[in-house]
Amino acid sequence: MKIGSTDALLVIDPQNDFCEGGGLAVAGGAGLMPGINRLAERFAKVIVTQDWHTPDQISFASNHDGATPFTEIEVAYGRQMLWPDHCIQGSPGADFHPDVAPTVRRAVAVIRKGYNPAVDSYSGFFENDHRTPTGLSGLLRDLGVTCVFLCGLAYDYCVRFTAEDAVREGFEVVVISDASRAIAPQSEAAARDSFRAMGVAEIEAADLSDGV
Repeated sequence: MKIGSTDALLVIDPQNDFCEGGGLAVAGGAGLMPGINRLAERFAKVIVTQDWHTPDQISFASNHDGATPFTEIEVAYGRQMLWPDHCIQGSPGADFHPDVAPTVRRAVAVIRKGYNPAVDSYSGFFENDHRTPTGLSGLLRDLGVTCVFLCGLAYDYCVRFTAEDAVREGFEVVVISDASRAIAPQSEAAARDSFRAMGVAEIEAADLSDGV
């Protein structure tokens, strides 16, 4: 698959809290960063997303008496998974992993999400109410992008929801599987099923070739 002038790389949440030792660590997260840098060097348009929560974020189990992480509650916009505290604004955990600094420097924009305490946000396009946009769709269209390639953390949540919303917004979507990692096998399988159903292509980094 060739990288073209209307393609963009979306690097999803390459942050300390999603890497080993972080508040919501994904196994193998830190090890993705060198490969993501190599990918970013090949794209003219790179956009990075960043989880950016307040301490009173509705999705933190610590904000609900007696609740434990990785259980669900009902909120105004539907079912919501409860998470350990992570990516709190201005905290070291919310910072980008130091090994991905070259990619962040290349980025034309950083899209912060999840800053509304009353609504969690997985997707780079919309908060979890599926109504509040981040501005990513308009930015991509202004840049002339028609196809987005996704990588980052975590495959089964923020990568998945960003990919699904990208399809709904009319973009061609490709997930680079070996540049992403999942939180759990069951949700990883569900994401893969969703991608097949929605026409999201999955490739490995080695499948990419530079355009002419």
